[in-house]
Amino acid sequence: MVKQYSMNEIAQAIFIVNRHAKTAPQPQHLYAIKKAALQKLLKEKKATKVGLHFSKNPKYSNQHSTLLIQVDTYYFHMPPQKKDFQQLEHLGDLDESYRNPPVRMGLSKAKEIIYSYTNWKKIDTMQKKYTPSYYIPSSLGQRNWSRKK
Repeated sequence: MVKQYSMNEIAQAIFIVNRHAKTAPQPQHLYAIKKAALQKLLKEKKATKVGLHFSKNPKYSNQHSTLLIQVDTYYFHMPPQKKDFQQLEHLGDLDESYRNPPVRMGLSKAKEIIYSYTNWKKIDTMQKKYTPSYYIPSSLGQRNWSRKK
C-alpha cells in the first residue's frame, strides 16, 4: 500500500533533498529524484511555473536562467526547457532576501517520501570491487627455505 503524502510534506521532502544535494560529493542521484518529483507535480498541476531567474552561479562565465517552480509555500529552481523561455516571464535576478520556510526532516525520510510519490525504483548502485580476471595467490610464507651446507 502506497502512503499518501500532503503537498506540504512533498515540498518539504524536495527541500531537504535539494539542500543535501548542494553539499553532497556526488549529488546526481539527489538532483535526479528532485527533478522527477517536480516534473510529476507539474504534470499533475500540483505545482506552478512562476517564471525564470538569472542563475546565481553562471557556468563558464556565461549567464543562464533557471526555472522557478512553486510547490505549496516552497520555491525551487530547475533547468528550463526551450518552451519555458517563450511562455514565461523573466523575473530578472534572484531575490536573495527570500528563504523557504524551515524544515526539520531527515534525508532518509525525505527520500522515502519522494520515492513513494514518484514510484521510484531503487537501483542498487553499490559498485563491485574490481577483481582481475586472473588470480595469483601470494606465495609469502609458503616455501620451505632449506639451507645447503
